[in-house]
Amino acid sequence: MAFPERFSNLPAYAFPRLRALLDPYAPGAEPINMTIGEPTHPFPGWVAQVIAENAAGFNNYPANDGTPDLQAAISGWIGRRYGVVVDAATQILPLNGTREGLFNACLALCPEDKRGKTPVVLTPNPFYQVYAVAALAVGAEPVYVPATEATGNLPDYSSLPADVLNRVAVAYICSPANPQGAVAGTDYWRELIGLAERFDFQIFADECYSEIYRDTPPIGVLDVAAKMAADPERVVLFNSLSKRSNLPGLRSGFAAGGAESITRMKQLRAYAGAPLPGPLQAVAAKAWGDEAHVAENRALYAEKYAIADEVFARVTGYRPPEAGFFLWLPVADGEAASVKLWRDAGVRVLPGAYLAREVNGQTPGADRIRVAMVAEKDDMRRGLIRLRDCLYAR
Repeated sequence: MAFPERFSNLPAYAFPRLRALLDPYAPGAEPINMTIGEPTHPFPGWVAQVIAENAAGFNNYPANDGTPDLQAAISGWIGRRYGVVVDAATQILPLNGTREGLFNACLALCPEDKRGKTPVVLTPNPFYQVYAVAALAVGAEPVYVPATEATGNLPDYSSLPADVLNRVAVAYICSPANPQGAVAGTDYWRELIGLAERFDFQIFADECYSEIYRDTPPIGVLDVAAKMAADPERVVLFNSLSKRSNLPGLRSGFAAGGAESITRMKQLRAYAGAPLPGPLQAVAAKAWGDEAHVAENRALYAEKYAIADEVFARVTGYRPPEAGFFLWLPVADGEAASVKLWRDAGVRVLPGAYLAREVNGQTPGADRIRVAMVAEKDDMRRGLIRLRDCLYAR
């Protein structure tokens, strides 16, 4: 029996790979898991009530393109957050989590060829793994562009040669960045949008961590694109309630972009999509309309930033994240450090290389570990102290 080869070179996904690395060893202390970015802060108290009030909706097929209430709530949030007018009916597509949208947008929007050649999909390196799978699914060539300290922890797409840029159909970008916590500023967005206009490609902007930050709200791509009067089809924005509202299990996100792009994504979903159940769309609509719980959540992360800064104040190479809830810590070897930390201190973290691809013999992040600051504060402090004393003690 023949099977497709398009995914044959994919490494094991990060977390099964991590289990294979660490599970042969006993933890050196009571385990503290700091691997996965799964928020544990309380979600809004009214969630269960809204589900109960709308429970009859489980008896109906959900609205494929999202309910008008949810579309309007998302459009309203974009207007308040970024000062950009986005038509609720034609420029918004509610998603069953952003991973669905980040994948399906490539299926719906990436052309079969670019100037008669195989299209290129750009992705930062390290990156959220769905970007690469989406590129392979459409038969494009994924090009992994380093996002390291040397480039401000964001990919420098403009440094690519013209023969590559001429074939680019889609460029993925995550800001605030997972795992580094770097934020794209106005100048970065302007340069990237200008590059996309010059070489005629689309930007898929993953802004799922946009509402977790230290002091200043990260600038969004739609804001900059609107001020540049860029082609509305140039950018597709993705965001989610998973981090903003501590609702990863709700599986609610959205895509926003030009009307033609959203129409094509809706058409694909009509054939092969999995829309959010009606009662959960009601929760999502209320969540996008409420900022009080988001401010409370951000305050908790501010306390966690302060704890991390205190614990690692004397650690050479520590760089506080600008946003998001990951620490991206320097080590000699990410896998070796992860094993040592688990065996000696019972703390479970993710080797940075598991979020990246090797290119020209180099794997960005191989000398890093990713640490999720999602546990309860006392557990997080205890885990970070154990980590520091295990890996950085002098």
